Amino acid sequence: QLQLVESGGGLVQAGGSLRLSCVVSGRAFSASAMGWYRQVRQLDREFVASINWSGETTYYADSVKGRFTISRDNTKNTVFLQMNSLKPEDTAVYYCAADHRITDNTRATAISAWGQGTQVTVSS
Repeated sequence: QLQLVESGGGLVQAGGSLRLSCVVSGRAFSASAMGWYRQVRQLDREFVASINWSGETTYYADSVKGRFTISRDNTKNTVFLQMNSLKPEDTAVYYCAADHRITDNTRATAISAWGQGTQVTVSS
């Protein structure tokens, strides 16, 4: 069973950058697709980005394309989300996710493993 721990959230001004990290424990990491989702208050958790097990295939929500980059280091069991040109509407709790396959059509309810979340706040 995988355990996921996020870090890197914080407060940043609009236009700034943050890099989120998610360290995963468990031997299945290198065989898992990884993703990032975000949630604002009581709204549904929404897809942000995902990457397949090898790192060769990535998916992004339209709202973050060209600004966010997902990557992974299988030697360190870590997935990253580099967020540039941040906007106030990017403010949310960001969650790391793991499953067999995660695409831009994967609903949050289908995800089998989650981290605890990290808050990202973008001020205007």
